[in-house]
Amino acid sequence: MTTYDFIASNKKKTAWLILIFLAFIFGLGWVIDRVYNTGGTFIVVAGVYSSVTALVSYFGGDKIALLATGARQVTESDNPYVVRMIDNLCITTGTPKPKVYLIDDPAINAFATGRDPNHASIAVTTGAVQKLANEELEGVLAHELSHVRNYDIRLMTVVIVLVGTVVILSDLVFRWSFFGRRRRDNEGGGGLFMIVGLLLLILAPLIAQLIKLAVSRKREFLADSSAALITRFPEGLARALRKIADDARPMARASAATAHLFFANPFSGKALANLFSTHPPIEDRIKALTLMSNPA
Repeated sequence: MTTYDFIASNKKKTAWLILIFLAFIFGLGWVIDRVYNTGGTFIVVAGVYSSVTALVSYFGGDKIALLATGARQVTESDNPYVVRMIDNLCITTGTPKPKVYLIDDPAINAFATGRDPNHASIAVTTGAVQKLANEELEGVLAHELSHVRNYDIRLMTVVIVLVGTVVILSDLVFRWSFFGRRRRDNEGGGGLFMIVGLLLLILAPLIAQLIKLAVSRKREFLADSSAALITRFPEGLARALRKIADDARPMARASAATAHLFFANPFSGKALANLFSTHPPIEDRIKALTLMSNPA
């Protein structure tokens, strides 16, 4: 599978993810409408709500991600070291320059977000800037720039809003079914709605995780290999991963909604989070980079 095939696949996955989300919300509206017998009102509301949410996730998901992680934008005058390093990588690859953000956190991590290379942002923690050597930080930033070039950022950014919406709506449906039970029991159909609400509440975390896992772990290996080709020094990125493995501290503002965006699992050291991580094991990534440095 070539890089161009992977880019095309990411674009298709984004479209399918939005369509599935729209179908889910329309279906939920239909169920509510059937129980309350509102003559299609809830279906219309569901249609408007899902359309607005899909648009927000596509055009504003990056801002939500940056806000959720506490990232602040920096310019060359604020941090010439990081900004110039990203500028040099962009010149090397012919990629439009993204906005640059810093996250005040001692953990070593970074992420890229946006809907395409012309509307992209790269955020890096202060811990990464302070603890990584020049060639190690360059490898991490090249990895994130590869996500921008491969259109991973569009898919990963859309996931944030849609996953959050699924969880919130499931909780709301359960609350409606519980607090409005007596009224619906008198009118009929209350039991059905209660069951639907309970099922959605139970399945919502699973649905959210499955959506995030649709963002394949293969994207991290591809971004690692792309970064190694850009910097021509796979060992630099491998060293950065080793430092992350040794540091193993979770990020202060890490959340399940944004975890899949990061260079490495932001919940490092938490066994349950690692079990359901959208990232491949660091050891496997280091091994792949080592093979690039020393092919058999």
